[in-house]
Amino acid sequence: MSKLDNLTINSIKLLALDMINKAGSGHPGIVLGGAEILYALYKDHLNVIPNKPTWVNRDRFVMSAGHGSALLYSTLYHAGFDIDIEEIKQFRKLNSLTPGHPEYKVTPGVDVSTGPLGQGIGMAVGMALAERYLNTIANIEKKNTKLIDYYTYCYCGDGDLMEGISYEALSFASTQNLNKLILLYDCNHVSLDSDTDLTFTEDIEIRFEALDFNILVVKNANDYKEVSKAIKQAKKSDRPSIIICHTIIGKDSSLEGTNKVHGKPLTKDDLQSIREKYKNINENFVVDKETKEYLQNYINKRMNPIFKDWEEEYSDIKETNNYGLNSLFNLLERNAFVIDFDDTKFKISDEYSEELRESNQKIMNFISPKSPFFLGGSADLSSSCKTNLEKSTIQSSDNPIGKNIYFGVREHAMGAILNGMALSNLKVFGSTFLAFSDYQKPAIRMSALMNLPVTYIFTHDSIYVGEDGPTHEPVEQLSMLRTIPNFITFRPADINEIMGSWEYILKNNCPTALVVSKEKRSKNKNTNAKFVKYGAYMIRKEKYRLDGIIIATGSEVEMAMDISKELFTMGIDTRVVSMPSMELFLKQNPKYEEQLLPKDVPTFVIEAASSLIWNRFASKPEYIFGINRFGMSGQKDEITKYFKFDKNTILASIANYLTKDVNIDII
Repeated sequence: MSKLDNLTINSIKLLALDMINKAGSGHPGIVLGGAEILYALYKDHLNVIPNKPTWVNRDRFVMSAGHGSALLYSTLYHAGFDIDIEEIKQFRKLNSLTPGHPEYKVTPGVDVSTGPLGQGIGMAVGMALAERYLNTIANIEKKNTKLIDYYTYCYCGDGDLMEGISYEALSFASTQNLNKLILLYDCNHVSLDSDTDLTFTEDIEIRFEALDFNILVVKNANDYKEVSKAIKQAKKSDRPSIIICHTIIGKDSSLEGTNKVHGKPLTKDDLQSIREKYKNINENFVVDKETKEYLQNYINKRMNPIFKDWEEEYSDIKETNNYGLNSLFNLLERNAFVIDFDDTKFKISDEYSEELRESNQKIMNFISPKSPFFLGGSADLSSSCKTNLEKSTIQSSDNPIGKNIYFGVREHAMGAILNGMALSNLKVFGSTFLAFSDYQKPAIRMSALMNLPVTYIFTHDSIYVGEDGPTHEPVEQLSMLRTIPNFITFRPADINEIMGSWEYILKNNCPTALVVSKEKRSKNKNTNAKFVKYGAYMIRKEKYRLDGIIIATGSEVEMAMDISKELFTMGIDTRVVSMPSMELFLKQNPKYEEQLLPKDVPTFVIEAASSLIWNRFASKPEYIFGINRFGMSGQKDEITKYFKFDKNTILASIANYLTKDVNIDII
């Protein structure tokens, strides 16, 4: 290792330690133990252009061990990314470019938000899958093109590999043979609470041998040259790779090799001792021009011919006006997902009646042929969720262009992998039962944090599942989904509202949940696809006077309509409002809500789920008809009567409340 390599690595470490000490919080252990790993990657291998951080053919880097953010920011600064020293000083401060954990679209050079351990590994797998898919599309349009041809690297630690999602995701990566995925495993045998002797004792080499990964071991990962050699070897593999980098957490500090150096700043004396050991006499946050320029110049010299060759091919493509490749680059460079979806072109018979999941499948298959960038799969439930794209094939290493992704029984990983694919601007979906959305919550949260266009399709959405019993009957999940910021949940009532949901999804780059029942429903002549974007709208208007309002969603809309009709025969005139998306409704102008749901009118809610979230709309808590306990196993009709959620019981209750509270006379 040259003198300048050594000086630059030490400079990266010291700047990161200065950041942590000024902030009063952070993780110095990974800085001192893992700097050589990042240095080897950025200096010798990672194809990035620091002044073009979003170049579409850059290698992707995922800092799955997101607590190492100070190390990442310091490396990016030394590599020449647009982060000035004042932003470095603002580490962990409000609205800085250097937040506590890496954040997508905040810091130049950060490709993905990370922090929840294991999620980064799952997203890296998705990025590698997206690269293979996009590479295949590009090569269909132009043989042997290198326009889309990059690696995905993921820095992970013991904590990442302890989380179950990592095993799910890496098992999937092996099955798919994603050979351009390379894991850099910082193996220091220490976690926050203790040495891993207490918590994590399996033989990692044997585990990854069982996964059929290419395994490389660097016995001394504080020798950057050894790490670089291993990365070079990994890039030649025809299998996904893991490089097991043996490091010493907190190396050169007084606490090296212990968990005490993991998650709190070093003392001033310890920091000064390290500075002296590195023979660095600079003040805090002062970086020698020579060391900073050394890494920048090296990266630029390595990348200039690579980028020049790419740019020449890219210019040739633009001049030939290749429609397929131009569409691809419009997607990748401008996130221009264009699809011609018009609900009026989807013809529906008036006699139409079928399960909503089957209606959804028809619409998805209407959409799919219109764009190669719309794809997804299921957690081994495509036949139950009805999300198979019938005119496409199953994606595999032998058929990388397939649009049906078989994730296997891996809900945890499926969500994270979809996020990784969406980070390449693909419009992706994944499906499972609504009760199992709990398995996906961390990934859904990351979708919302990064505003990624992932659609989570959930079926089997209520106690109507019946015989499957309470484990498969969702109760609290709809409330959970609706409370996630920057996330839209749809629960459509019929095929019209399913079309309206998809129209919104396809025209807006945001994360969504589409909750469709397995219940059979007819087309309601009053529902309207065009009104779904408002979140709620009137589907039955009062005839003479407004005695009450009934809000319903999904399967219960049909029940609400029947109840309203029967109430009218009793002399009670009610309005019915379908609310396919509570979140979209709450975004509307307050005047729209006042017109649709006048405050002085008794308002009821019917939904086969937790009632707690509906107090915002119902006039009284007892006006909400929901399910506030776990379900039971039995016939659907038996269960709804047991829970007093059948039509006759709810009808009688609403009639009773209105006659008692509003003094309406029943005919």
